[in-house]
Amino acid sequence: MSSTIGATTPHYFVPGPSRHPFFAAVGLFFVLLGASQWINGAEWGKYSFYFGLLWFAGVLYQWFSESVGESESGQYGHKVDSSYRWAMSWFIFSEVMFFGAFFTALWWTRAHSIPALGGLENSLLWPDFKAVWPSLAAGVTGSPAGIVEPFQTMTPFWLPTINTAILLSSGVTLTIAHHALIGARRSKAVAFMWLTVLLGIVFLVVQGYEYYHAYHELNLKLTSGVYGSTFFMLTGFHGFHVFVGMLMLLFITVRLQRGHFTAERHFGFEGAAWYWHFVDVVWLGLYTLVYWL
Repeated sequence: MSSTIGATTPHYFVPGPSRHPFFAAVGLFFVLLGASQWINGAEWGKYSFYFGLLWFAGVLYQWFSESVGESESGQYGHKVDSSYRWAMSWFIFSEVMFFGAFFTALWWTRAHSIPALGGLENSLLWPDFKAVWPSLAAGVTGSPAGIVEPFQTMTPFWLPTINTAILLSSGVTLTIAHHALIGARRSKAVAFMWLTVLLGIVFLVVQGYEYYHAYHELNLKLTSGVYGSTFFMLTGFHGFHVFVGMLMLLFITVRLQRGHFTAERHFGFEGAAWYWHFVDVVWLGLYTLVYWL
């Protein structure tokens, strides 16, 4: 947000009528239509899907550009700043609940579902079934019924550990950039923001290689039983959040280079930083519970 707020800036900003919500809905319509037809074998579905994505991205660009212009022209007062902070806080809280559901599913499976399947009644149906989480014992990844192909589990060495170091380092560089902005050292802030964005990209590249390794060398897939589904759902959704956070930081960096934000007013920067630190914390939990335990 800009520091150009003057004495005439109202406490509340009421935007005028906008075309953007309608056109965003049009783009999402083509995305959903194309996706539903594509997965059902319609060749034209993918064209509708990509068209909708491009349309939606174009609408977001125009919409965000107008919002940035409103901020930089001094139309946002302190009440708007406060509302943004609350909105971002509740959004991150919803993300905590989102990942909490997946972590709970992982815990419930390991602590309750698998032990229950090892009971007496199930042992009569599948005498070869071992009620042990795959990462804790060798030879339990195959399915007694032949439904799941044998696979190897993912260990923390070395790609996940390298990615942990990369992501934690990005949190450090982001914090340095934040303090540089507060100290009115814009060039230093921009440099460390670009470094943060680069670390985010490297994280995604390493995770992509990890997935390639899992599919082709470990035979670990989304269909590899409950272990495969929880592994890819947790790491995949986290990777998506890293991608979104990286885009947020990229746009903030571009705005920094254009002279936006000041030492006193820069919640656009802070909001992206909050999100990135949240992504870091989620990865620490994921790294511990998925790769180590």
